Amino acid sequence: MTGRATDARRAAVLGAPIAHSLSPVLHRAAYDELGLMDWSYDRFETDEAALPGFFGELGPEWAGLSLTMPLKRAVIPLLDEISETARSVEAVNTVVFTEDGRRVGDNTDIPGIVAALREHGIQQVESAAILGAGATASSALAALSRVCSGEVVVYVRSAARAAEMREWGDRLDVEVRTEDWADAGDALRMPLVVATTPAGTTDALATAVPERPATLFDVLYEPWPTELAARWSMFGGAVVSGLDLLVHQAVLQVEQMTGITPAPLDAMRKAGEQALAAR
Repeated sequence: MTGRATDARRAAVLGAPIAHSLSPVLHRAAYDELGLMDWSYDRFETDEAALPGFFGELGPEWAGLSLTMPLKRAVIPLLDEISETARSVEAVNTVVFTEDGRRVGDNTDIPGIVAALREHGIQQVESAAILGAGATASSALAALSRVCSGEVVVYVRSAARAAEMREWGDRLDVEVRTEDWADAGDALRMPLVVATTPAGTTDALATAVPERPATLFDVLYEPWPTELAARWSMFGGAVVSGLDLLVHQAVLQVEQMTGITPAPLDAMRKAGEQALAAR
């Protein structure tokens, strides 16, 4: 384990709504496992309008912030620097405050998706599908640029969303083809399917799961399993959950904020599983 000296430090997750966030559970479990007894991690309900004021009140004890919707883009003007990964999707979910007072933004969702897939044995696929075209879909597409060697087919509900995803494909150097959501059942025969839609959206697709499905990555973790994930598992397909993503992106956040590597993946995952089971 490598790391730096640690005095009392603070970190938190910001967003709106935020009460449901598992981030405090995961980060606090990491601090316990790493022996960082003087570290704290909280949650604050914060929208775009309140974000600059929140930043203005932060003292030198702050080590970092996790950001969820709707702040991932709104935070960028408040930062001194953002990583190439964050810039690629214009979304920051991690802010680290350096010892010299700089505010550095990063996106751990993208490498988190890649790490979760690799943990389940997915190193590379020839093609993939994305269900949905919201904020998470662009991060999924960026992750697939590292995993998928060929075409990514995105299933969307509107021509505007289709155009946005094709633009993201051009920016990320990914071959993107868009199809209408009415044909989303066709996606389920692909080597890798990434579902990025809100709860309930893919339930109607469960009956279209093929007899021998490949891999489904469903970014939801509550409620879990989704109807699609349950049916996928029943037919013997591999399923990667939103909790897998949440844990892997949080591991990277802990490492960046504390300077200690590796972060305790297993302890963080166990804490997340226990918290979800208790809900």
